[in-house]
Amino acid sequence: MLTIQDCIELSELTEDEILAIAEHEHVPEMVAVEMGNYMVHTPEGEKRIKRMIVDDIEAARGRGDLKHAATLRLALKHFVETHGAAA
Repeated sequence: MLTIQDCIELSELTEDEILAIAEHEHVPEMVAVEMGNYMVHTPEGEKRIKRMIVDDIEAARGRGDLKHAATLRLALKHFVETHGAAA
């Protein structure tokens, strides 16, 4: 049986990237893993994930949650570095 961590590792995304998708789409983490795994395999999907993370950063800043915004900025940095079409 696969755990959620196994699924995250198979998705080619980090846990923070998955959590950003879940936050943006208001879905459970496992649904975000499935969505992310699908999207990360297309250039348009990579751009969409990047936009989701940017939206989450803006929302966190807007509500004054600077710590969460910083976590999301690190997730964005990693995502752009590892997924060329997102740049």
